[in-house]
Amino acid sequence: MRTLHTPRLTIRPFTEDDAAFILELVNDADWLRFIGDKKVHTLDDARRYLRDGPLKMVAEHGHGLACVERRSDGRSIGMCGLIRRDTLDDIDLGFAFLPAARGQGHAREAAAAVLAFGLGTLGLQRVVAITDLDNTASARVLEAVGLHFERLLPAVGEAKALRLFAIQA
Repeated sequence: MRTLHTPRLTIRPFTEDDAAFILELVNDADWLRFIGDKKVHTLDDARRYLRDGPLKMVAEHGHGLACVERRSDGRSIGMCGLIRRDTLDDIDLGFAFLPAARGQGHAREAAAAVLAFGLGTLGLQRVVAITDLDNTASARVLEAVGLHFERLLPAVGEAKALRLFAIQA
């Protein structure tokens, strides 16, 4: 994953130095509610999450979740990227932002840039995204960048049903 720039954001590959930010993000109440507990409770857990998740995915697939920073002050405010999930046939657009960065268009701006990178530079023919049924804010972001609701994914095990959105190149 190469670094992307938008008018207000830098979207760059994660490093293990982002562990403190990851620890904060993945323990946010909305992350826990909509995405789930990733068992990241220490800086060592956060470094493991980065190594086993975003860093490994980028090494194996050339894309994955990336750190979103505000260009004005360099502060890490979220993550956004293209994810290869075992449970989906297509590449998944994912994002999450700290509470202070929500409601300002950052998710839409980052998602649009990452989507353009995937459909353009990477030549993906289809990109999907999944959201919790109650996560209306994320659904609005997905629709704003061109994805359309396609169908519900059935609940499996403890996981509840999810909404699947998609866009074709």
